Amino acid sequence: MSQSLQDLRRLPIPQRIQLVEDLWDSIAEEASPIHLSKEQIAELDRRLDALEAQPESGTPWHIARERILASL
Repeated sequence: MSQSLQDLRRLPIPQRIQLVEDLWDSIAEEASPIHLSKEQIAELDRRLDALEAQPESGTPWHIARERILASL
């Protein structure tokens, strides 16, 4: 592990969280937009149409989140 990473690990957790937030913000500012392929757009449209046709077939976020967290 590099010395600078070791130094960062010694920072208090609130400072490390702030550092991560600042770093993420800088990436978001500089990142170019994500370009989807025609196939990806078509797939997203297909999924949205399916959900709109049968909204009860979806899983509520709070349940999906619990499943995701339980699988980690």
